[in-house]
Amino acid sequence: MRLFLSAVLALPTLTGGRSFAIAVACLTFLVTLPVATVPVPPLTDFVNHLARMGILADIGTNTALARTYAIEWAVIPNLIMDVMVPPLVHHLGLPGAGQLFLTMMVLLLVTGPMAIHRALWGRFSPWPLLAFPLVYNGIFLYGLVNYLLGVGIALWGVALWIALRDRSVARRGLASAIIVLVLFLCHLFAVGLYGLTLLAFELWRLAQRRGAWTWRDVAAFALPFAPVIPLILASPTLGLSKMNLWESHGKLDGLYLTVQLYRDPVDMVFAAILVGATVWLAKRDLLRLHGAGWVLLALGGVVFLAMPRQLFGSWIADQRLPVALVFLTIGFVAPELRGRLSRGAFYAFIAGLTLARTVEVQANWLDLADITADMRAAVGRMPRGATVLVAHADEPAGGMVMEQALSHAPSWAVIDRDALVSTIFAVPGKQVLAIRPEFADLVDRDDGDPPTVSQMLASIDGPVPGAARFWDAWPGRYDFVYILYTRPGAANPDPDHLQPVFEGRGFQLYRTMPDRD
Repeated sequence: MRLFLSAVLALPTLTGGRSFAIAVACLTFLVTLPVATVPVPPLTDFVNHLARMGILADIGTNTALARTYAIEWAVIPNLIMDVMVPPLVHHLGLPGAGQLFLTMMVLLLVTGPMAIHRALWGRFSPWPLLAFPLVYNGIFLYGLVNYLLGVGIALWGVALWIALRDRSVARRGLASAIIVLVLFLCHLFAVGLYGLTLLAFELWRLAQRRGAWTWRDVAAFALPFAPVIPLILASPTLGLSKMNLWESHGKLDGLYLTVQLYRDPVDMVFAAILVGATVWLAKRDLLRLHGAGWVLLALGGVVFLAMPRQLFGSWIADQRLPVALVFLTIGFVAPELRGRLSRGAFYAFIAGLTLARTVEVQANWLDLADITADMRAAVGRMPRGATVLVAHADEPAGGMVMEQALSHAPSWAVIDRDALVSTIFAVPGKQVLAIRPEFADLVDRDDGDPPTVSQMLASIDGPVPGAARFWDAWPGRYDFVYILYTRPGAANPDPDHLQPVFEGRGFQLYRTMPDRD
């Protein structure tokens, strides 16, 4: 850290190109440090995804996993992690493969705006470094890693389109086709984001009368997206096309997710600093946005307002868009910052913000590491191949930070003990992981919420009025029960059917005791 601060303080004395390169190197080191030092970051969905990677890597040789799980490969626009990570597991280990994936995601997100900026203006400038303090955000903490990797690739795809715009049409179209296919592998929303940005850039060109579109231009723009239609038609994801829900409330939350970390007051101060600096610089004509950037913001704003909260069965579909638009917009900022003193002040500003954000992330991840340690200690009490039900306390304790760290932490039972956990991501149309028919009714395959303790207790003897649920008659069907978000020393909710095994920070593990006939 001392070396980082020394390098930043020395930047104003260096020439423009050299100072920029050193700034990028220092900031890159800083933002990758949390991922490099925490083997499995406490991102909401990440450990569940990592459990799936372990199954994909080992199911061919692990009879305990093969007994309960199966792999059903299909055309699903959410497979980039499933394709990339399992081959790395045998070389790097499961945590190491996950760390490499997250590191690549971070690097794409922070360098993508630089690439767009370079393609637009023909040179580098300090402005794209604004991406560094924003790389850790609410969407990142949710663990939506396939989507964020897709955003990073989309950034580079936009840069490539701009760089090739006045060159060979065939080369531009071919490059775009490859980008679209890779983005489809990442996430369907990333394909839409890429198309939206290209549309904004092309509309700006037409408005500036930089030549009318020829049929070749139309083909280069449209044809790369054509394969998406048959791919979707062949995908089981199409079966989720009716699972859509639009909500007006929560739009502001989507904007807040661009700056959200672990403490609202700190996040609001960070947002106020960014907004204040933007207004101050804009008034002095030091901050200007490329015309295509304004078009992108206008189109993106309309799409954001119109976009459903749930789309193709994916929640917070609209709320994940503002983060992507911020990274794209940073790339369209004009290089108006001149003078060694101004650049030095900007480097110090970005370094300070990035350091503050990274320290907050690192401190919280290290603090939450004991949850992972407790969870793995609890998992060690299980036999291999156990079946595990996950439930929530009726009155959850711990707040948002605890929720993010705990919600999918029981997936460690899959990683360490080859268990079947009721919350494992195995939703048809969303993942290639499937459950063997004889165990399928033990897993939530609708991507819903785990039962509360009250709901669980109400279904001890079988289904309550309404549709059957996967936790019905649980004492005779599961070997263990996790109750999450408990208070220290919370009482056993059902001594007749639950035997205490382990209590950790924010959770309790019980062994089930079926009724005796």
